[in-house]
Amino acid sequence: MSRRKSYSDTYTGKADKNIRDILESNNDEDSVRRLKKLLLKVINNELTPRQKEIIMLYYFKGVDTVEIARQLEISPQAVSAVMSRARIRMYKVMQYYFR
Repeated sequence: MSRRKSYSDTYTGKADKNIRDILESNNDEDSVRRLKKLLLKVINNELTPRQKEIIMLYYFKGVDTVEIARQLEISPQAVSAVMSRARIRMYKVMQYYFR
């Protein structure tokens, strides 16, 4: 089976937009600051080292999935899978705080 030569970085969904909105918000409102702080705490304490590395590259450094895959020497599909699992984990942990 031959490897796919090209891959499109089209990983944009509602979860992706929501996370980007939170992290990129310049709103100095107390609730937004607390949400950013909580999100960073979840990323640092609840994700695996690989998930944390990929999430940090994608959301904080602005690196797309194709470039992350090249840097980590894995497939872009693997990057997307790790990001999906990380987002699920982040939302599960954050739900605990918002009950």
